[in-house]
Amino acid sequence: MHIKVVVFGVKDTSENIIDFIHNEICPVDLVVTIAPAVTERNQVSGFKGLSFLTEKYGIPVHEADSYGLTDDHTRELIENNEFDIGISMGWQRLIPEYVLDAFKYGIFGFHGNAGYLPFGRGRSPLNWSMILGDTRFNLNLFKYDEKADSPNVFATETFQIGPCDDIRTAQYKNMIVSKRLIRKLLKAYQEGNVEIRTESRDYDSWYSKRTAADGLVDFKGRTRDIYNLIRGVAAPFPGAFAYGNGRRMTIWSAQPFDEMIDFSEYAPGEVADIFDGRLVIRCVDGSLLINKYDYDGEIRIGDVLKTE
Repeated sequence: MHIKVVVFGVKDTSENIIDFIHNEICPVDLVVTIAPAVTERNQVSGFKGLSFLTEKYGIPVHEADSYGLTDDHTRELIENNEFDIGISMGWQRLIPEYVLDAFKYGIFGFHGNAGYLPFGRGRSPLNWSMILGDTRFNLNLFKYDEKADSPNVFATETFQIGPCDDIRTAQYKNMIVSKRLIRKLLKAYQEGNVEIRTESRDYDSWYSKRTAADGLVDFKGRTRDIYNLIRGVAAPFPGAFAYGNGRRMTIWSAQPFDEMIDFSEYAPGEVADIFDGRLVIRCVDGSLLINKYDYDGEIRIGDVLKTE
């Protein structure tokens, strides 16, 4: 069978892109996702099953039995069909060479950073950019090869990471420019003229893998760094966390509070005051207001948030 447009995805953002392509550009002929059982062996933040798209749009959905697409079920699909072009959204694994080679125009995905590829290759680039305090994000739509995030760039769009953004609002911006890039790509595909550029004068650098444990907050750090960490791992990611009275507190939302009020009578991490259930926390160089958190117990003024 000749299958033209394929989307690879495992998240709600994948669904959003499939809706966009199918309703506004051209039919999506196949969706490749993972079976829900695969999430028991792999951490997939924001996972959403996509099998319902068959009923919604009549799109066939292939549920792979491995995130690496190495299972026999997927090999059979690839070997028995011909494919034109693939788009990956929310697929956080390398796609194996045998799958890449089956697509006439290739499989394209997204990767970004504050600079230009191959700078900032690796895992969780939008989270890292926010955590590091970057204020812009260059999103590249690039052609996959057997390596991670190679500079095979089709096109790039840039958006701002503002001081009030958290990871979810940054994802909204990411989706807006992703759609613009996809529209350009599929127009080029329909014209039979998909060109990429591979030259780059930037140097190689890598973002390391992040896990839920990396969300631990040390209130001995600077307010801005703590704030960037909290907003960089907010929902749909596992959230930042600290410990109060030996119990874990998951911190979902916070903001820098004040740099001038003298909180020297409190220790870093200590609750200086509470208003409407929101916690004023002393930091080394100021204070932080925790707006939303989960905690099994009651936090009082004078309690100290620690790393254990």
